[in-house]
Formats: sequence, structure tokens, C-alpha cells
Amino acid sequence: MTNSNPKESVRKLLTEIIDYAGLFPPSQLSMSEAVLNYANYKNSNYNWMLGRFVAPVSRLEEFLESAQDFFSKDGKDVWHLSVLAGEDIYETVSRIKDFNTKNTSFAVCDVLEVKADTSPLIKNISEATLPDLATYVELPLNENLADLISTLSINRLRGKIRTGGTTAEAFPSTREIIRFVRTCLAADVPFKATAGLHHPIRCLKPLTYETDAPEGTMNGFLNLFLAAGFASEGFKASVLEELMEDEFSESFEFNENGISWRQEYFLSNAQLARLRQQNIVSFGSCSFTEPIEDLQEIGVL
Repeated sequence: MTNSNPKESVRKLLTEIIDYAGLFPPSQLSMSEAVLNYANYKNSNYNWMLGRFVAPVSRLEEFLESAQDFFSKDGKDVWHLSVLAGEDIYETVSRIKDFNTKNTSFAVCDVLEVKADTSPLIKNISEATLPDLATYVELPLNENLADLISTLSINRLRGKIRTGGTTAEAFPSTREIIRFVRTCLAADVPFKATAGLHHPIRCLKPLTYETDAPEGTMNGFLNLFLAAGFASEGFKASVLEELMEDEFSESFEFNENGISWRQEYFLSNAQLARLRQQNIVSFGSCSFTEPIEDLQEIGVL
């Protein structure tokens, strides 16, 4: 990776933006491979873009075995994990508490990701989780979405949207994505995204790394994050959907003071910072290098 000296607007938007999910499809690396990659990324020129290491709760012990040689012995560089819950939320939280108690100087699980499709399930998650564990709930994009996000807001939980997968059917429509974003913003619910966001700009790409993999239209993470930014400033859904479907990198211009889209719409550095702190927090990706290489190719990095 080359040296990185990005503009201030790039820093505001991209700092700690990528949660590394190398264990999951389409990469689906072994634990030792994923841990080695993460350790290398932490020491790279682009470590400022790196978020948490994503792992299932069932593999925390395996993670420790693979990562212990990479931990800082002085306790100054603690690894942060985002943990995917198992079927029993109470058991999951218990295992996280135990992990954090034993490994506080080296690694900490401070984010939990869990799925729920009903308000009672969300309330149950709220009762089980811990105050210092930021909890993201992945929701189905169906007719109950507004009620589910309202329940998240009442219980001070966060939202999660799945924006793709390894098949074309796994990708929600632009309208569904914008509806999720706007509903979270209206309810003051921070959220993250996962899957299908390897590339900064919307594009037609193979959906897996297999030879002759089927192609599909993949959402761009710049499209998504900036759409969330303009949504937070009250822009109409039609404009946001148009932004989500823009496939031209030339439309996005980064300067020292902010980011413009089509030289017409602008988000300042202050707005970008607020967006990342209060609204859209990060996205999960099984690749850290692919987004960076694409950003270099289009001149953002």
C-alpha cells in the first residue's frame, strides 16, 4: 500500500470506516489468515481507515489462539472486536463479558451484532445486552421496518442493514436502502451496513471471487455514506436514490472543506464528522485492500 496523505474531507468520511470481516463470504478466510491480515492492516499506512475485527461469538477462543502473538504487550494497542451473536443472546453476552474480563489488556469486544425481526425480540436483546456494548440489530426490510426501528430507538439500540451478498437476490433495492436510512435518521438511530460494499462507487462486478462468478450491480460505500449525509440534511428521497445509483466517480469531488456531488450538493467537514459520529458508523467488508485500491484508482487516496 502506498503512502497516504489524504484531504481533510477524506479523513472525516473514511476514518475507521471498514470493519474487517475476512472470515465471511465471499473471502471466507481461515481465522489465522484473517487475523494475520488484520494485524498487517493495523500496521499499514491506511490503518486510520480500519475499524473492528468481526467474529462470531462461537469463535472467540479460536480468535485468541490466532491473535495472541500479535497483541501489544504494553496494553497500548488494544484490538477491538465486533461480535456476531449466537442463537442465545444471554449466552452470547455472558461469553463477551468473560472474554473482556480475561483479555482487557489485549482485546475487547465492544460491539455486538444480532438479528431480530420482531419488536419483542428487540426488547429481549435490549434486556440482555450491556451499557458499554454498542449493539447493532440487523432488520428485515419489510413492511414492519418503521415499527422495528422505533423499537430500536426506544431501547437505545442501533440499526444494521444488509446491502448485498453473494447472489443478485441478496441486494436490496435502492428504494429499500434509502427507506432504511431515512427511517433511522428520523428515529435518531445510529446504524451500520454490511455486505456488497467492497467498492466505493456503484458498479457491475462479479459477486464472488470464484472464476466465472455471476455478475451483479454492487452498491458503492461512497454512494451510501453520502446519501446518508444528504438525507440527514433533509434532501428528498428522489435525490438520494439518484445519488445511490450514480456510477461515475467524477460526480464525487473531495476538497479540504468537504465533499460535493455533481458540483451542486455539498457536505462540509463538520457535517461529515457529525454523520459518522451520530448516523452511519461503519460498514463490514471481507476485504480491506479492495476498497483502498479502488479509492486510489479514482484519486481519492
